[in-house]
Amino acid sequence: MARFEIVHLPDVAPAPCPCGQARRAFVDSDTPVASIHIVDSKKDSEAHYHKHHTEIYLILEGEGHIELDGELYPVKPMTTVMIKPGCRHRAVGDLKIANIPIPAFDETDEWFD
Repeated sequence: MARFEIVHLPDVAPAPCPCGQARRAFVDSDTPVASIHIVDSKKDSEAHYHKHHTEIYLILEGEGHIELDGELYPVKPMTTVMIKPGCRHRAVGDLKIANIPIPAFDETDEWFD
């Protein structure tokens, strides 16, 4: 068995997510330590939170804001944000984001008020 996995994210079909569209790698890995997503945000993204995931965002493109527990914070390329469990969040603006959920993304851990 290989001790590595390789995914070319542009080849992954985008899936809808609360912030827009996400291309996800390593979600179904046999080692679900973390996954990585490339997210193209939408202007009307939905605030949500996770009970178990910590997420690390790296803003790749665009300028806008990240809403964290109701407060807006400006972001631009190379801004990083750690979002801990329970923090309500959403991206605001046309942004391309690398998102690293820890542990690996589980769609049953997306919660909305």
